[in-house]
Amino acid sequence: MNTFLLTLIDALAVGSLYALIALGYTMVYGILKFINFAHSDIFVLGAWVSLSAATAAGWGDEPAAMAA
Repeated sequence: MNTFLLTLIDALAVGSLYALIALGYTMVYGILKFINFAHSDIFVLGAWVSLSAATAAGWGDEPAAMAA
């Protein structure tokens, strides 16, 4: 049961991030009528910066990846 709850929480977190990215694409396309693929670049850059900061703070690999 514990594994199921953790998997459910992870799936909801990743799904909400995908929804935010899709919402950003939809807003930009609705306003500009142009698809801007820079959203994914910004998303990856933010994840990389937060992972690097958490690793530099000495959190270890798993907690740093979860925080990113």
